[in-house]
Amino acid sequence: MRRRTAALALGTAATLVLTGCSTMNPGDSGTVTLNMVESLTNPARTDLLKGLIADFERQNPKIKVNLVSPPTEQADQKIQQMLQAGSGVDTLEVRDITVGPWSNNGWLYDMRKDLKGWKGWQAMTENAVKASEDAKGRTYFIPYGFYGLSLFYRTDLIKKAGFSKPPASWDELLEQASAIHDPEKRRYGYAFRGGASAYGNATAVIEAYVADEVDPANGYKLRSGRTIFSAPQALDALTTYLKLFQRAAPKSSVSWGYPEMVEGFSNGSTAFLLQDPEVIATVAESKAISKDQWDTAPLLAGPGGKTVQPLGTAGWGVAAGSKHRAEAVKLVEFLSQGRASTTFTKKNSLVPILKSATDDPFYKSGPWTSYVTMTEHPEKYLSVSQPRGVAWWTEWEQKADADVQKMVLGKMAPKELLAGWDAYWTEKWKQEK
Repeated sequence: MRRRTAALALGTAATLVLTGCSTMNPGDSGTVTLNMVESLTNPARTDLLKGLIADFERQNPKIKVNLVSPPTEQADQKIQQMLQAGSGVDTLEVRDITVGPWSNNGWLYDMRKDLKGWKGWQAMTENAVKASEDAKGRTYFIPYGFYGLSLFYRTDLIKKAGFSKPPASWDELLEQASAIHDPEKRRYGYAFRGGASAYGNATAVIEAYVADEVDPANGYKLRSGRTIFSAPQALDALTTYLKLFQRAAPKSSVSWGYPEMVEGFSNGSTAFLLQDPEVIATVAESKAISKDQWDTAPLLAGPGGKTVQPLGTAGWGVAAGSKHRAEAVKLVEFLSQGRASTTFTKKNSLVPILKSATDDPFYKSGPWTSYVTMTEHPEKYLSVSQPRGVAWWTEWEQKADADVQKMVLGKMAPKELLAGWDAYWTEKWKQEK
């Protein structure tokens, strides 16, 4: 998933000098200018945000907002540098993989007191309210939506291969993808992720195989307290996942990240893709495949018939160094309710944060129906939290991605990978105590 490619390494601070920190406009007495920085930048999204900001400015004529849109691959690095400098940013995009390190360094403002009694809470779903608080009840961001995995699949290729419906389990995916796979015809079974954020799909299959034993409060932990990587089923899961690469994926996918995976499906060359709902909009715009050639199915189950849906999220927060926190919080509130929230989630294909979305026809048809199915059957599609807020998450991502690539290249056995991951998390949790 694109959002998981956060680059948090320090860079040259000189690249971050902006043309204005939050200040009073000299010629407009009493007007405050806020700098708002987004992370997951793309042109359409930036235009959408500018439109929402214009609405906010009309309602709040004494507040002006300067939207800063760094290129996605460098965005988190740049935001971090700005936060370290203590100026140049007021409202910012905070993700579940950046909130831990940024808040631990004191760079994010805890909005809990400002939002006490805020009416917006009443309109939000239970998941959204929970995601807005950390373990100590602090609110460093309000989510603007959720990312949840589903299976994108080619309806025509499945039918041609002799299957009457899409796969419901990882074993069925391996069977169907292998049957469709034909490199000589440049037709591939599965858009494998071997590059950036490869660990995400690897942990997804492991969680599905241990679904009956997983701790809902921590998707990397079993109810016994041990890591999911220590379970015997984890080896079966990774073995199946490795076979997907060996039997049903293009060899070049050893280095595929988000863009390559999505392109592989939307250009018509691969039959299956495991991705977030944001990809719905991208595939819908494809000229290579028509709307009747693809659809989505619920997240794949393990042998026990259940799976784990780790909801990823991101949202809007306020920098601790902001000189205009009250106005910055007001902008966060505006973006988190009503038309602004609904428009943003629809245009970005996100699972919404507002309760009212359940009655919206937009989410009840086409590719969105798989998400409705998962929501309606929580006993099968288990919602869990992953420990993305820990201070060492970036370190984990780098290690885990490197290990998955070693496994795919035959330089590390699945058993060795799991032993390393089990030892890593066991030691980290001991240090937390």
